[in-house]
Amino acid sequence: MDEEEQAVIDAIENDDYKVGLSALSSERLEVLRTTARNTMNEERTRISLRVPRSDLSHLKAQAMREGVPYQTLINSILHKAVMK
Repeated sequence: MDEEEQAVIDAIENDDYKVGLSALSSERLEVLRTTARNTMNEERTRISLRVPRSDLSHLKAQAMREGVPYQTLINSILHKAVMK
């Protein structure tokens, strides 16, 4: 894990990390809203998945930057990958 990732994790753990939706571009916000709508309208299946700790840290950091839960981000990435 690099210094930036560790700083994000430390801030999250100390409740010092703040990201609002205003930090997102209007285009990115619309993509996230559309993805959320599409995923909320489908039947959901719970899965268990093992990923490298560093990958999960990167995903969580990216999700925090985008102002979305990390599981939503993972779902969005999977959805885009299988719809290509």
